[in-house]
This record gives sequence, structure tokens and C-alpha cells, in this order.
Amino acid sequence: MYLENNVLTQGKAGNPVTWIDSYRVVKNCEIGRGTKIFNYVNMYGCKLGENCMVGCFVEIQKGVKIGNSVRIQSHSFLCEGVKIGNNVFIGHGVIFSNDRYPSINTWHNKTYVIEETIIEDNVSIGNNVTLLPGIRIGEEALVGAGCMVTKDVPPGARVFGNPGRII
Repeated sequence: MYLENNVLTQGKAGNPVTWIDSYRVVKNCEIGRGTKIFNYVNMYGCKLGENCMVGCFVEIQKGVKIGNSVRIQSHSFLCEGVKIGNNVFIGHGVIFSNDRYPSINTWHNKTYVIEETIIEDNVSIGNNVTLLPGIRIGEEALVGAGCMVTKDVPPGARVFGNPGRII
């Protein structure tokens, strides 16, 4: 990995990477060749494919798997249990969630159930979208800006509104 103009870039694929500086924390991550990570990013225990872009103020938690050529815009949150295919666009401020019934008690007792969220290939997710746990977004689907996705989106569908509806 190397730093150029405050952008962390993976030159060659290799072993898990740890990079901590005043601009970002990248800890024990697998990062593909050509991937760029901008400032103020927290990533730990995740896997990113080749030619991805991670914008400023993004957090990617452990176990997240991201395919090739994925663009994640600023202020997005990808929690444990998220899997993203290839050629996916994640807009600014997109929030993934993984626990349907969160509470401080389940967190302290570590009894929460993580529900997997899957984003298939060639999907576009607009700005400020919230995805509830256990959602699958089908191949080539489009989720419009500001949408609250409460259930699966079939391949090729266009979803807009709150809650999200197929248009």
C-alpha cells in the first residue's frame, strides 16, 4: 500500500493490511489491487476486491465482503453481515443494519442475531438509503435516494420511497 495525495492505494494484492495514520484506520483487511481509500475511513477485518473506491468518513466492519469495482461514497456505514457483489455503486450516507431488534441489553450480553444483507452485481443505491437487516438486492436493481428498504428487491427492479416500493 502507498499514500499519494492523502489517498491510500493498494498496489499489489497481498496479505491482510494494517495501516493506521492520523487520517484513517485500516486494520487486518484484505484489499485488492487498484483500490483507493480516502481520508477518515475506519475499516477492520473486511475484504475489498480490486479497483474499489472508499470515500471519506466511511466505516466498514469485520466480515464485510466487497467485490470488484465497487464505489462507496462518503459517510456510509457497512456493518458486519454485509456482502456486496461486483460493479456496485453505494451513494453518500447509505446505512446498512444487521440486527432487527437492537438494544443495549443484547449488545452487552452478545446475544444479538446478525442478519446477512446481500447486494448482488451491478446494483446502484442512491444517497441516504437505509437498508434493514436480512435484505437481498437483486442484480441490476436501482434503489432511489432516501429510500428505506424493508424487504428484498428483485433483480432489475426500481425502488423508490419510504418504505421502498417497486415502481
